[in-house]
Amino acid sequence: MLASVLYLLPHSLRSLLSELPGNVQASIEEIRVRESRPLEISWEDRYAFVSPTGRLVNDDSAAYRPTRQDCMALLEMLTNHSLYTFEEELKRGYITVTGGHRVGLAGRTILENGHVKQIRDVGSFNIRIAKEIHGVGRDILPGLVDPVIGSLHHTLIISPPQQGKTTLIRDLARLISRGEWGSRYAHLTGKKVGIIDERSELAASHKGVPRFDLGPRTDVMDGCPKAEGMMMMIRSLSPEVLVVDEIGRAEDAVAIHEAVHSGIRVLATAHGASYEDIRRRPVLRELIADGVFMKHVILSRRKGAQASFRILDHTGKPFEWQPERGR
Repeated sequence: MLASVLYLLPHSLRSLLSELPGNVQASIEEIRVRESRPLEISWEDRYAFVSPTGRLVNDDSAAYRPTRQDCMALLEMLTNHSLYTFEEELKRGYITVTGGHRVGLAGRTILENGHVKQIRDVGSFNIRIAKEIHGVGRDILPGLVDPVIGSLHHTLIISPPQQGKTTLIRDLARLISRGEWGSRYAHLTGKKVGIIDERSELAASHKGVPRFDLGPRTDVMDGCPKAEGMMMMIRSLSPEVLVVDEIGRAEDAVAIHEAVHSGIRVLATAHGASYEDIRRRPVLRELIADGVFMKHVILSRRKGAQASFRILDHTGKPFEWQPERGR
């Protein structure tokens, strides 16, 4: 919802975006601010430019073009007027703000020993609006249950960016924590859930307290590198289910193996359009070859609170099951 991020925007952008139609404001997903280039938004899988009067236009020549002053003011507001304190986030190319909204950044990079030390002259901002949608995981969760042990199968959710996988994994964590496994598994209880929220998107924590509803038995390690956070959770908080978003590094695989061998169920996500895509990535290919994930969920698109998905087994073959509908 646009209202949740208006406070981040300088007056010039805030005033014209506030003129957008109500239905667009309610369903807006991204705001792309590019210096001297057309202001663009996306909502419900649609894209349009925004005119100086807040109208949606397809002609980029009719769009408002954010100025250097707009971009400087936006960066100041994103960093609370202290660029130095956000140095690490700027180096990574994104800032996560209160509410779990993530702002991607692009500009001129400063290198040190061949690695990015800093981003200066930021000229592109992608404001991704985080949304909490209860219920998106209800249809899929029964298909991920291991009835033998009465808990979750080790599961990997696969999708391209901006397809709703973070929203889905957040709701799955909530349902698992509450013990809402679906009618056929109504006898199962809630599990202790540990979330590693490196980018502060899953929980939107403020001073260590999650802003989003993640269930009554959930602990969150906020702003912590995934691999290190998983090991800390395993050692100190005894989770029954470990949740981690966007895995892909070698150290992630090591930590996941440690969790699996400790008897902890793993629910993870990764970027990719298909099972075949994932198998082309060395670290994920290794996890698949080792048979870590018993279920793979291919999330292909999002529409409102409904997700289009397929469940594959540990070999990549379709898993046949009947979703629970109408609840």
